[in-house]
Amino acid sequence: MKIIPLHKEYSQLIAKAAKDNRRAQQQLFKIFAPKMMSVCRQYLKNNTKAEEVMLAGFFKVFNHLKDYRNEGSFEGWIRRIMVNESISQLRKDKKLHFVHEAKIENTEVHATFIETSLETDEIQKMIDNLPDGYRTVFILYAVEGYKHSEIAEMLQINESTSKSQLFKARKMLQTTIKKQNNISYGAS
Repeated sequence: MKIIPLHKEYSQLIAKAAKDNRRAQQQLFKIFAPKMMSVCRQYLKNNTKAEEVMLAGFFKVFNHLKDYRNEGSFEGWIRRIMVNESISQLRKDKKLHFVHEAKIENTEVHATFIETSLETDEIQKMIDNLPDGYRTVFILYAVEGYKHSEIAEMLQINESTSKSQLFKARKMLQTTIKKQNNISYGAS
């Protein structure tokens, strides 16, 4: 099976950056930094801390660029590094706590759609207000698309803990959104 690079437009730039060409590295940084800052910000509430983690992530990207095998999405490769750096920072700050609770039967929760007029910033604030463990699992599952088995491995927790954290995060977000909608619409 032949693997076709999905990043043809970046292949020459990546090759130059892998050879420590600072201009090429700077161009890659300019292209991907805004998206990667967003990734780090999802995990870390503080913008300054998120920026520090993003920069540390790019340091790793450029140090390991020679290891990139041109398979799959280059952006996805960088994104995974940023996610791992964010999780490492949460661990370092000792903010990543998981409550090992009694097993919740049927944790495969179906999404409940709540009609809302909330802006993206308001939703991000609600996610920021989740406990760190809930928020991390929620983002890994709902935003990044990881499976519970992958999340459990990444965070060194049980798969059932991952499911429980997601369940609790969704419930907490649903409650917060409902309250916000009641305030917005003047309901009591």
